Amino acid sequence: MNRNETSRLINERNIVPKKSKGQNFLTDDRVALRHVGFASIESDDKVLEVGPGLGILTEKLIGICDHVTAIEIDRKLADHVEEVFGNRIELIRGDALSVEWPRFDRFVSNLPYSISTPVIFKLMEHDFKKAVVMVQKEFAERMVAKRGERDYSRLTVNMYYRAECRILETVPASRFKPRPKVDSALVEIVPRPAPFTVNDETIFFKVVNAGFLHRRKKIRSALRTENIMIPDSSIPFLDDRMETLSPEDIGKLSNMLSESGKI
Repeated sequence: MNRNETSRLINERNIVPKKSKGQNFLTDDRVALRHVGFASIESDDKVLEVGPGLGILTEKLIGICDHVTAIEIDRKLADHVEEVFGNRIELIRGDALSVEWPRFDRFVSNLPYSISTPVIFKLMEHDFKKAVVMVQKEFAERMVAKRGERDYSRLTVNMYYRAECRILETVPASRFKPRPKVDSALVEIVPRPAPFTVNDETIFFKVVNAGFLHRRKKIRSALRTENIMIPDSSIPFLDDRMETLSPEDIGKLSNMLSESGKI
């Protein structure tokens, strides 16, 4: 598929790409081939794709394995996918954020920009072998940022806790139609056991959320703002800002808070 073919399909199907849904269609087959190749799909793998759009990835996925499921909320795009691929895929019509996902081994998607964050968090609730996702470059940089960097965030810590994550390549905005304002990136996500131990994941994620929600405040103030009790003033890191702590440090902080029995 190329830019001209994408334009033809958009016109034939009377599709109006919706900015509110982050609909930017990949037009470069070479990028699509690399995207699918990075996923290391085996013939018996079950593959899940969210937002197949015009099917540039879908076409390549069904050439590799027999178990491809696509979730599409847009009626016209779903009709197109169903007509082109028929029973070669399982099509789920609906919102990927609210429908139940089937079991899958590989996740391969060009994610709509508007739902990248909630889809990634939902993805990490599942058991899978590998995911390769196309996201905005700025979002990708947040996924892999290091402590102290501008992009270090709640997303960074969540990803680090659950998976190995790395940027595979940058994809210029010119490879999409309509052309977005920013470049994109392909990101690999491989789940693994957490590299440090937390006593209570609920408390850990509450601390992460509070600290980054109020990242300009000292952690003591950030926790109090979110009604998280501080049982002992001797607990470390309280006078630091969350962006200066490593994920391991945040784990230590949450463990001390949980051990107090007052949170």
